[in-house]
Amino acid sequence: MKRKTPTIAMVAFLCLSLEAATHAQQEFPPGGVPSNPAAAGNTTVALQLNQQLSFVEKEFVDAADAVPEEKYSFVPMNEFPNGNFRGVRNFAQQVLHVAGANYQLYGAVIPDEPRQTAPPATAPKAEIMKYLRDSFAFAHKAISTITPENMLMPVRRAPNQFAGTNLQLAVFGCSHGSDIYGQLVEYLRMNGTLPPASANQPARGQRGGARGGR
Repeated sequence: MKRKTPTIAMVAFLCLSLEAATHAQQEFPPGGVPSNPAAAGNTTVALQLNQQLSFVEKEFVDAADAVPEEKYSFVPMNEFPNGNFRGVRNFAQQVLHVAGANYQLYGAVIPDEPRQTAPPATAPKAEIMKYLRDSFAFAHKAISTITPENMLMPVRRAPNQFAGTNLQLAVFGCSHGSDIYGQLVEYLRMNGTLPPASANQPARGQRGGARGGR
């Protein structure tokens, strides 16, 4: 009987099978305790979304708290008169913008949940910081209601075209906070303040990982 030469497809299948087996051994080592909790199903949509939000929250809140109260009225145009900074928010307004957006965006997920009234930009730093922290707590509460069953459900009143479902709202909320954080760090550096997320980071070119602070 003539032996058949293994086809390319067969070889590819065997390679993939071997890779899958190796991956399974890594995720589920001897003893049955997975090295990655997600591999054992010990995670949820809400948990993963809340982890992403916590990352943004940590950077943003720490940056806002690092700036002294007298700098909360800082506007870049005061330092760069030849630049085009017309209509740019001052530092306090940037912080309040993200806090207000948290209530607006995540409020569409839990529309019946009461929201706090924003303080003015001239309010004491402590009052602004409380409003900011409470807004992230509100956001986490909203995300905790998201499940595989409702994550693609349209929200009652979509705040914009990028956030029509519960999942879109959660993702957009994280990206929005991260976007404004990227602006916020420039305010800190212009005033001689090192962003907390950048403290104790290795020099450029020595940094590892996906992100090492800005």
